[in-house]
Amino acid sequence: MTSKQRAYLMSQASTMNPIFQIGKASLTPEIITALDEALEKRELIKVSVLKNCDDDPREIAAVIGERTHSEVIKVIGKKMIFFRQAKKNTKYNLPD
Repeated sequence: MTSKQRAYLMSQASTMNPIFQIGKASLTPEIITALDEALEKRELIKVSVLKNCDDDPREIAAVIGERTHSEVIKVIGKKMIFFRQAKKNTKYNLPD
């Protein structure tokens, strides 16, 4: 993914609210499944890590990206942005 594409997706995600919160239990198989389904429907999602989670947000983002086969667009503090292009009817036309 190019820096231009990342910038475009970050601008799209800037107005979004996080749809998932990762807390004390950190990553569970249920959260991974829910994130996977959300990525299939929405393509671009924002996730936040709560203060009571002891894990590093960058490590959490790497694991989520690996398990959901998505691209980690950005990790800003305790917020993470993920993208995975839908197989059908994509909403985002990425710049070249």
